[in-house]
Amino acid sequence: MATLLRRTASRLVGSCIKNRFSVNPFYNQTTCAPHGRLRHLTPSISRNNHFTTSARKRASSNDPLLRVIEAEIGFAEQADDYNRVEETPSGFPFKMEDKPGTKIVTLTRDYQGESVIVEVHMTNLVTGDKGDDEDEEESDEEEEEDEDKPEKPKQSNVPLLVTLSKETGPSLEFRCTAFPDKIVIKDMWVTFPGDPSKDELAYEGPSFRVLDEKLRKAFHRYIEIRGITPGMINFLHEYMINKDSKEHLLWLKTLKNFVKS
Repeated sequence: MATLLRRTASRLVGSCIKNRFSVNPFYNQTTCAPHGRLRHLTPSISRNNHFTTSARKRASSNDPLLRVIEAEIGFAEQADDYNRVEETPSGFPFKMEDKPGTKIVTLTRDYQGESVIVEVHMTNLVTGDKGDDEDEEESDEEEEEDEDKPEKPKQSNVPLLVTLSKETGPSLEFRCTAFPDKIVIKDMWVTFPGDPSKDELAYEGPSFRVLDEKLRKAFHRYIEIRGITPGMINFLHEYMINKDSKEHLLWLKTLKNFVKS
C-alpha cells in the first residue's frame, strides 16, 4: 500500500512538472504571459516623443527673448510714426516707389528726354551734440566763410543718389545730402551703364569739392531744374522717418516669427 501511494505521488508530481513546462500556444515560455499581451509589457520609445520634448525645451529657452521682442513690438506700435501717411505735396514731379523691407525709396521722372532717378536713403537723424561724420562735408562749400563764425549745430539729413541718363551715352551720378534748407552735392561721377567694360576703366573725374566754385554752383542749379530742390526735402524727411519706423516694426515681427518657430 505504501509503495502504491509513493508511485501515485510520483506520477502526480511528474505530471505537474510536465504540464508546467509544456508549450502552451497562449503563453510565452519566457514571460509566461499571453502572446497577445506581450507587446504591452515591452517599453514603448517613440521618436515623436523625443522631438516633442526637444521642442518644449527649445521653446522654454527662447521664452525670455520672445518676451523682450514682444515688448519692443508693443513700444513700436504705440508710436504713431509707423502708420502715419504723408501726403504728397502738390506739384511733386516724381513717381514714388516704396517697397517694404528695403532701405530706400525710388523717385523717377522724365525731363526733356532725360531719365531722372533719385534713390532716397534712410534719414540720418541727429539726436545729440555729436552728429554723423558725413555732415563734416557740408563745410566743403563754405571754406571761404569767416572762421570766427560760431559752428552751426548738426542737422538731420536725407542722403540722395541722383542719376541722370539719356537714351545713349554716359550718365551722371550725384551723391547728395539734403538738409532742411539746402541740398549739398558731395560727389559726382560719369558712368557708362550701356558698356560695363568701359565703365570699369572710365575716368570718373576729380572730387567734386576741388572743382571751381562757379562750376559747383552750376551743377547745383543743373539738378535743381530737374526737380532736386530743397522744397521737396521736408516731405522726404518726414516720409523716411515714417518708413524707418515701419521697417523697424517689420524687422521685429520677423525676428519674433523666427525665434518662435
